[in-house]
Amino acid sequence: MKTTIVCGLLGSGKTTFIQNFLRDSREKAVVLVNDFGKTGIDGEIFSANGIEYIELPSGCVCCTLKADLITTIEKIIATFAPEHLIIEPSGVASPSGVLEVLDLLSMSPVMVIGIVDATEFIDLYEAEIYGSFFQDQVVNSDVILINKTDLADEEKITKTLILIEKINPRAIITPTVHATLEAPVPDPLTGQRSIQRHASHLHFETASFRLNRTAGFTLYKKLFEAMKDGAYGNIVRAKSLVSTDAGPFRFDLSYGKVDAVPFASSLGEGRLVIIGDHLEKEALFKAINCSGG
Repeated sequence: MKTTIVCGLLGSGKTTFIQNFLRDSREKAVVLVNDFGKTGIDGEIFSANGIEYIELPSGCVCCTLKADLITTIEKIIATFAPEHLIIEPSGVASPSGVLEVLDLLSMSPVMVIGIVDATEFIDLYEAEIYGSFFQDQVVNSDVILINKTDLADEEKITKTLILIEKINPRAIITPTVHATLEAPVPDPLTGQRSIQRHASHLHFETASFRLNRTAGFTLYKKLFEAMKDGAYGNIVRAKSLVSTDAGPFRFDLSYGKVDAVPFASSLGEGRLVIIGDHLEKEALFKAINCSGG
């Protein structure tokens, strides 16, 4: 069984990459999702696309959930016997902790694919907002996607490329749009690798909400715009699957951008997960109820 770790900061495009990656695959693959928050969303996105997944929510696989990760991987092997295991750590987790677990299990071959957002990587790195966290993701990756190049100017893309080459000269680096690779992913690495540990994970608060009613699309979008503008604390990422009066939608807020995309299948119970700091949870709860959720 080969194993691929897909890492990247919140909103970089990990889930989109995995969907694209598996769309034409003929391998028996299982995705292990470590969604941050009590109500996982990425798993349902995979399910709507016919992708087999196992969820490991409510924490960070490189820290508090290491024992759970070992148990879950052993269970996946025994139950599914997949040809390919894909691990999507939380967007606040670094790959070094996951690699240490795979090393303990003597799992090989292993590939690490890192995804960075071309619109923000260079600014966040230079501002030293995430420090060694970025270092951990980039230096441990075998393939690095500079994603969202359709939304970034050439100067920013070039500076990002030069910086990543400097941090990790051995990585295969490729620009992408919608996290889509034009060439096949190289074969995973066999044998021992040098794991470079820089940071376990980013420390953020989370808030998770279950949405039991149909939301008004316009009001719900206004809620996401208000979150973007800092009305409920410093929110770095929010994602939601919700039934609205315009149909089921997937809402995303990532570093100042809000997207609302129709969801492919009907939803039972909607969910909203918010990640950031100084979150005003009571005000959020009231605002969600006012939007119909």
